[in-house]
Amino acid sequence: MGIIIELLIGALAGWLAGFFIWKDKGGLIWNIIIGLLGGLVGGWLLGGAFSGLGTFLGPLLTALIGAIVLLFVWNLIKKLLK
Repeated sequence: MGIIIELLIGALAGWLAGFFIWKDKGGLIWNIIIGLLGGLVGGWLLGGAFSGLGTFLGPLLTALIGAIVLLFVWNLIKKLLK
């Protein structure tokens, strides 16, 4: 059950990150990948800063912030390579 929750949080975080930073609309799988990688980046950057917010909201905010940072860096790299 934990994996399903993580996939749902990742998908939601990846989808929400698209409202803050432009991204290609790649669909559900792309949103899950962005959200899961964002969770790793957010966990590394924030170090559990939102852990007191519960088992859904804390990881969602961590993954969302990480996904926004990830998309920002991704867009910057794409722009520099053009």
